[in-house]
Amino acid sequence: MQNKYEHIKQEAYEANMQLPNLGLVLFTFGNVSAADRNLGVFAIKPSGVPYEDLTPAKMVIVDFDSNLVEGSLRPSSDTKTHAVLYKHWDNINGIAHTHSTYATAWSQAQRDIPIFGTTHADHNTVDIPCAPPMSDEMIQGNYEYETGFQVMNCFKEKGLSYEEVEMILVGNHAPFTWGKTAAKAVYNSAVLENIAHMAYLTLSINADAERLKDALIKKHYERKHGPGSYYGQQ
Repeated sequence: MQNKYEHIKQEAYEANMQLPNLGLVLFTFGNVSAADRNLGVFAIKPSGVPYEDLTPAKMVIVDFDSNLVEGSLRPSSDTKTHAVLYKHWDNINGIAHTHSTYATAWSQAQRDIPIFGTTHADHNTVDIPCAPPMSDEMIQGNYEYETGFQVMNCFKEKGLSYEEVEMILVGNHAPFTWGKTAAKAVYNSAVLENIAHMAYLTLSINADAERLKDALIKKHYERKHGPGSYYGQQ
């Protein structure tokens, strides 16, 4: 008889295996989860297990309150962050967390990534936000749980929609991304790393580089995501 969680275990496994393939992680850094809203659970990478040793069966099933549902291995240390985001943001089904080099460097610099070019505008109309570093009280409390609120508070303060902006830098930490699927969350992680790299190079070449003008931001975003989008095939 097929395990009722097999589909999200497979999805989470495939998404996690993309992280080293795309150069987004080293060793056991990073994790991806895949949720099933109807079942109220998500599958996530087990903590500290090398990617080459992963299998779909090793994915751990957890509910949106971080309770272990199925699995013999300890889930990722970031599980509570994933759970908080799933619980409060209804329209995401995949979350990815990496310590990719350039995105993490921007996180450590505590800087939003400015929208310099059309590659950025193809995916976002705003600077990629960097959440302020966590307060001492939050750090000393339920740290991974509070990280979820650190992310959500940043979006609330900046007036951003998690459905439109599917990525964030956590100050002094690293990036989180999300999407309708685990694969989309990983895609967003790769896009974020590429944008972070290009923004770094842009400022290295011209420290006074200007932000992309609004007309180009609107054009590039809407041709992919607007009501009259014409990028790709129907």
